[in-house]
Order: sequence, then structure tokens, then C-alpha cells
Amino acid sequence: MKREIFSDPDGSCMNYGVFFPASLDKSGHELPLIVYLHGAGERGRCFEHVYRHALAQMLNEGAELEAVVLIPQCPAALVWDNVVTELKALIDRVAVDYGVRRDRICLTGSSMGGFGTWMMGMTYPDYFAAIAPVAGGGMAWRAPKLRTTPVFAWHGSADTAVVPEYSRLMVEAVNGSGGYAELNLLDGMEHNDGIDYAYEHTDLLDKLLRARRTSFEHIPEICEEMF
Repeated sequence: MKREIFSDPDGSCMNYGVFFPASLDKSGHELPLIVYLHGAGERGRCFEHVYRHALAQMLNEGAELEAVVLIPQCPAALVWDNVVTELKALIDRVAVDYGVRRDRICLTGSSMGGFGTWMMGMTYPDYFAAIAPVAGGGMAWRAPKLRTTPVFAWHGSADTAVVPEYSRLMVEAVNGSGGYAELNLLDGMEHNDGIDYAYEHTDLLDKLLRARRTSFEHIPEICEEMF
């Protein structure tokens, strides 16, 4: 993957990196966009920190995807829930700059980024083609906002840093409202191991690459067509 890193010199917003297939130009190819939100340990102003885990680490080590991948870096004193407006504006800008398909914008994140994925999905419920929170959680009473967005959640069953109950409550709330959400428990895996495994050894990324945002009401039927 080719990459372009954009630094925020005064720290007023956020650094971010954009990865895209090396064989393609910067824009005009209508690729899908996958947004990855990192965990709490990767916050700050040194972008190299984001490569410690999960999708960011995979891309840094040479993984190839047929997609544009946006990896923002959360400022050190904040969490993703604090910057949803700024993050949405960044996603919109990158979508235009790199000519991505607007019906194929997906969101995923791990740990703090898993919480941020739930929050962004609930704040902008008509925007993402699908979301995939890993080892995250959120406000289950807001989860029905995701009734029209497919949700694919992963969580290590032995995670003690962020207990799997957080994901279970969110998934049950989405399904209870008539939406479609699935919880994939990774047997015996703790926090970091479960996060890395979800991105490297499951079909998480394949599901996001196949997702499309359309005008629909019955999520299970759409998911059957997708998979």
C-alpha cells in the first residue's frame, strides 16, 4: 500500500494517515473507504505510535487491501467520543480527496477505537455501510439508532480490560430494535491478542470490503445478499 501521512503541527486537531493500493492513483477509482480507530495507547502527536496493533500494524508491515484506509490519530488528552464532529469532517474530506465510493464507507476500531466506532455509528446512523467494533462498548440505550447499519462485533472471551459483556449488551440492543448485529467471541483470548487476531485471522475486513450502504429497512435480507 502507498501511504500519505498528514501532520497537525500545532496539535489543534489530529494527525492522520491514508493508505491506498500502490497500483492505483490517488483518486478517481471509486474504491471503498475503511476508517480504523486505534486504541488509547496510540494517542498523541507521534504518528508512528498508531502502528502498534491491529489494522494499522498490518498495513505498516505490508498488508494489501483493495480499499482506501484512513487512520486518524486521536489527540493525547482526548478519546474518540470527544471528537466525533472533527472525525466526521475528516472522513468526508478524505472521501472526496481520494474519490471513494460514498456507499462503501465503513468504520472499525479496537478498544478505545471500538468504543469510538459504536459512538460514531450511533451519531451518524445513516452514513456508514457497516461498522465493526472490536473489544469495545457503548451506551446500549442509543444502540437502536443502528437499526439500519449492519454491525459485526468481535471480542476476546477472556478480555478483562474491556469485558465482553459490553459488546453483548450493544449487540442485543441493536437486534432488539429490529437491526442486524452479530457478536463474534474469540474463545480464550484476552484484550490485545483478541484485537490482533480479529483483524489478522477472521473475515472482519472481508465483510467491510463487501458492504454497501443502500436505502433499506430489513438488515438481515441485505446481509444475506452481502454474504
